[in-house]
Amino acid sequence: MKLFSFSLACVFVFALLASSLASAAIVEHIFKVQNTTIKRFCKEQVIVTVNGLFPGPTINVHEGGTVIVHVLNEGPYDITLHWHGVLQLFSPWADGPEYITQCTIRPRSKYTYKFNVTQQEGTVWWHAHASYLRATVHGAFIIKPRSGRFPFPKPYKQIPLILGDLYNSRVEDITTEAQASGGGPNISYAFTINGLTSGHLMNCTENETFKMKVKQGKTYMLRMINAALNYDLFFKIANHNFTVVAVDASYTDHYVSDLIVIAPGQSADVLFTANQPTGSYYMVASPYVVGLEDFDANVARGTVIYENAPPSSKPIMPVLPPFNDTDTAYTKFYNVITSKVRAPHWVPVPRKVDEHMFITIGFNLELCDSKNPNNATCKGPNGHRFSASMNNESFSVPAGVKLSLLEAFYKNKSSVYTRDFPDKPPVLFDFTNLNDANNTNLLFAPKSTRAKKLRFNSTVEVVFQNTALLGGQNHPMHIHGYSFHVLAQGFGNFNRKDRAKFNLVNPQLRNTVGVPMGGWTVIRFQANNPGVWLVHCHMEDHVPWGLAMIFEVENGPTPLTSVPPPPADLPKC
Repeated sequence: MKLFSFSLACVFVFALLASSLASAAIVEHIFKVQNTTIKRFCKEQVIVTVNGLFPGPTINVHEGGTVIVHVLNEGPYDITLHWHGVLQLFSPWADGPEYITQCTIRPRSKYTYKFNVTQQEGTVWWHAHASYLRATVHGAFIIKPRSGRFPFPKPYKQIPLILGDLYNSRVEDITTEAQASGGGPNISYAFTINGLTSGHLMNCTENETFKMKVKQGKTYMLRMINAALNYDLFFKIANHNFTVVAVDASYTDHYVSDLIVIAPGQSADVLFTANQPTGSYYMVASPYVVGLEDFDANVARGTVIYENAPPSSKPIMPVLPPFNDTDTAYTKFYNVITSKVRAPHWVPVPRKVDEHMFITIGFNLELCDSKNPNNATCKGPNGHRFSASMNNESFSVPAGVKLSLLEAFYKNKSSVYTRDFPDKPPVLFDFTNLNDANNTNLLFAPKSTRAKKLRFNSTVEVVFQNTALLGGQNHPMHIHGYSFHVLAQGFGNFNRKDRAKFNLVNPQLRNTVGVPMGGWTVIRFQANNPGVWLVHCHMEDHVPWGLAMIFEVENGPTPLTSVPPPPADLPKC
């Protein structure tokens, strides 16, 4: 009996030790940023990659683990890396946006990111956070359950599925040209699935399609990421359904659909069962676009191939929604996802709100000669520059900045940014009325670097109201350092009656949410992560135009709930 008791005690101690080791596991990578020549559509082009891979390496870590990434910048451009959706609890120095939490890693320089991954599990991703480089510098970031168990039957296989886009020229050249001209950037020429697409689009005979081989009756988890710079995407597999089990690394109630809709920056974990007759089936990603006349109308095409399918089997094509099908996007996907209550890391909605903000988001103009006095005509509307704003404040990092905004916060330097971002727009108007699309009294927004100061642990509710200025567009809004509850979305101008639509029981938990053209989205979160956090539209051209702001969250009451000292090798400006 004593021997049995001793054996049980040993097993218990071993289990505790194993659990402790799992929680303390360290995942370490070396990321070499470099120019790489790839061949797509029968032609070669040079892109920036990590370790020569497009997409880049997948990071796998268990919840509670530590990630260390040594970045060696062997490429020609300044760069930073952002771990999109990773909460970075009390590790804001690792977040990555240029000039917000760090200065850039210059060519022939290096920097090491080190951070813990806690209180979340599922699929997020990493990407460059300097200019347009994230078009090709990105990869999956998979947070596995610490216990190894999912709140659903374990899938047969897990497959990262990154949807992206490709451009005809170097993405840095696109940025330079757009900034010089004041006009919009060039559009992509193809969408991709895991870096590949179908050569038929460009009359290319080479077979570059992503292929997923499956076994009859097996269930697969697709870890989906939208890495495209500027497009929401529809995704379908012919004759198959999906079961959505998580979005943005947060478990959801199971939702069955034959369609996934995913905005730039978002991720989704979906189960897919190979339960159709043996054969081949196309998987297709196509753009969901409103408010744009000039856009990439191509589709990315991959193939699901069943085991023992005849080589001559012709893939079946799914029926896709029209490119501007807002009703399908919202009524069949965006607005119907709900959180799985009491799932691992589920967070109930905080009921008492300390800060109410009403933030308009949309396009603006900037006078052409403000950046180029020798050229009085720009390629934006009415001969001006494209701009964008939140509450009529167009975000801009001060020229000649010598330290990041987070360093300014840590060192209590008051000259880099101000703490007076407005809680509401300076002028109230009929925000979604297209008759005001070209109202010059509303179109020009001043450049500024303003923050909204938040008390530690305060609860913040934000109404994002899209505007129709210059026609408007969907805007996927991303908040660094936080996940937030999506209480409601709707169309028209938000008003008090819309509060009756709030889901306070099981709203989806996101780090990136779409604000529909001609509509609004309401979010709520607890400001429990001190530091300086970027809030911005995740369409790449909108950030340089100014569709961003920052939250400054004050330190907590103890050193453990405060911003720690900066890393010794933090890049200098």
